[in-house]
Amino acid sequence: MAQAANGYVDYDPAAETFTLSPEQGMVFANKESPVYLEGAFDMIPAMIEGEAKVEQAFRTGGGVRWGETAGCLFCAVGSFFRPGYVNNIVQSWIPSLDGVEAKLKAGAKVADVGCGVGFSTLLMAKAWPQSRFVGFDFHEPSVEAARGHAAEHGLADRVRFEVAKAKEIAEDGFDLITVFDCLHDMGDPRGCARHMRRILKDDGTWMVVEPIAGDRPSDNMNPVGRLFYNASTMVCVPTSLDQEVAEGLGAQAGEAKISEVIRQGGFGRVRRAAEGPFNMILEARV
Repeated sequence: MAQAANGYVDYDPAAETFTLSPEQGMVFANKESPVYLEGAFDMIPAMIEGEAKVEQAFRTGGGVRWGETAGCLFCAVGSFFRPGYVNNIVQSWIPSLDGVEAKLKAGAKVADVGCGVGFSTLLMAKAWPQSRFVGFDFHEPSVEAARGHAAEHGLADRVRFEVAKAKEIAEDGFDLITVFDCLHDMGDPRGCARHMRRILKDDGTWMVVEPIAGDRPSDNMNPVGRLFYNASTMVCVPTSLDQEVAEGLGAQAGEAKISEVIRQGGFGRVRRAAEGPFNMILEARV
């Protein structure tokens, strides 16, 4: 009854039954829906759990290490972004990049930097079996979870997951590097950009997926900005401030700032290749 009173399910008093409308099902039940929000609801209690640590960090000017804010916040973050990845990476984001899909079909070497629990990496590997994929993340529990997901989906034989900081990846010669929703979380995003240039082939592509945002705070006074500013305060900025350099870009840095960071890494061409309700997709080339 509480869920019906709150409008999350419908109640038929004559039949005394509860049902989900198609719209409610898209948000609460269909995990493949582009607007499925289980992850968002999981993030809220995780952020509340970590509030004391974040408050202390803001009082002292420090940060909170990723993975130490609260319970399985990293699981909730992965769950939140998964619907966007499921409905966009293969269908529109990769195809929006110049010549990249053809390389993946022919067989390319791909790095997914900041792969988290591996959803983005595995979606690409499943779509383009001719290519080789390796996911890198500095958070060991996330890498362990990614390896488990790879085994569960039968992809462990052609996808690797390794623990490594973005600036310390030793492999190179990548045709494509992807960074999904994490460049702004890094303490040294400019150092990351420089290293991506070093490990990318001269004719390669760096795809940077970031939370969508305008370049001015006034552009972000909307429901999406409300979500991301709060997540930025409780997760993204404290995570960055805990790391080397501690730039603290935040989840609403905007295209101009993110493009500036990318160009300082040695990329001469940056363009917005695609966008969605929660993300902007930037294509960077030398």
